[in-house]
Amino acid sequence: MKQEYTFTAYTEDQMGLLNKITIILSRRKISIKSLNISTCEIDKMYRCTLVIEETFEIARNIALQIEKIIEVFKCYCSTNEEIIWKQMGLFKVITSSFINEENMNHLLRKQSVRFIIIEKDFIVFEATGQEEELDNLAAELRNFGLIEFIKTARIAVANNSHAFDIY
Repeated sequence: MKQEYTFTAYTEDQMGLLNKITIILSRRKISIKSLNISTCEIDKMYRCTLVIEETFEIARNIALQIEKIIEVFKCYCSTNEEIIWKQMGLFKVITSSFINEENMNHLLRKQSVRFIIIEKDFIVFEATGQEEELDNLAAELRNFGLIEFIKTARIAVANNSHAFDIY
């Protein structure tokens, strides 16, 4: 049965990393749902976080292939229950719809948003949460004059008191 799997790969800065990952996935006709590459807790190392939807056997094999074929120190394959993960979204709405609508104020208080900029014509704010929460907020904001919406890729940490161990 297919489900979401989050891969966390630790690597040094290397050319062609994304190309090598996409080759592994495209051979199996697997789409990437989310991709994030950033610095991490280990000096001069990068953390690549990749989300796909697949069966356990295929996901496990992909993690092993990433470790074997690509020069990574370690690649973890985790279910959503094994990690703590979030995404951030930026929303731009028409100022007049925000000021005049009590339902909008209630909606934003419920989501714990943080205002970035308030202009005469528009307001930009951010919200953090699970992907579905951000998508639902964007859908509700369409009724109130949503101008733009963008969300980040998934970021994740292990759901235990230990760090990912690459050694």
